[in-house]
Amino acid sequence: MPRLILCADDFAFSRDVSETIAALAREGKLNATSCMTLMPGWASDAALLRDLPRHVEMGLHLTLTGERPLTDMPTFAPDGMMPEIDPLTRAAARRELPLDEIAGEVAAQFDAFAAAMGRAPDFVDGHQHSHALPGIRDIVLFETAERAPDAWIRDCVDRVGAMLRRPFAGKAIGSAFHSRGLKRDAARYGLRCNDSFAGHYDFSTDYRGLFPRFLRKAAGMHLVMCHPGAGKRPGDAIAAARPREADALRTWSIADMAAAEGLAFPA
Repeated sequence: MPRLILCADDFAFSRDVSETIAALAREGKLNATSCMTLMPGWASDAALLRDLPRHVEMGLHLTLTGERPLTDMPTFAPDGMMPEIDPLTRAAARRELPLDEIAGEVAAQFDAFAAAMGRAPDFVDGHQHSHALPGIRDIVLFETAERAPDAWIRDCVDRVGAMLRRPFAGKAIGSAFHSRGLKRDAARYGLRCNDSFAGHYDFSTDYRGLFPRFLRKAAGMHLVMCHPGAGKRPGDAIAAARPREADALRTWSIADMAAAEGLAFPA
């Protein structure tokens, strides 16, 4: 029977976001969260994860866009801030990235996870899916195989027919295009990936109406990303969407919704 992994991205983006995610996980509304270990509040926010149910998976949300790095990155972040996703994607396609700097930052974010949690992450993904970009991908897979060989890697690839049955198929297909070949590459390092993937939308359309459609046409381990939260951190482009997602998740029986689509929801 296919199973649903409902993962809240952006833990440690802000204290309000972290508290919201931790509360939802305790209430059985989530069974995974992905952590931004370069954020200033990560070490203190990580304490919120220590009393969560054992089935909740905790991953590393490698962040290479829009934030201050943990390491010195004079070429990648010359003004102290990482680039946004579009220029990063273009530079990766042209093979113009300073991969030595990126490798050092990826290692530092792994170190920060281990320092706070006392263990390796259960899975690894990337903020704005940057972990799958050319050049960056091999760094992430190598580091994961060395640091967390039992972890799985987020793969945004899915069957075309499945993506067309879900909302915002264009965004889903775009993410799948950038992630093409990731499962094959991960296997070379002895790493596994999720089997299907959903959760794309524009962060303004009614989330309550969209969410059930994310569960359609699942295969194997079906990963659905979400971004619940609260509060407003300066520069947060999806601040208004976070509480809407959290409010919707609180009111639902995720297990019942999953079962209606033939999915188990481990909880």
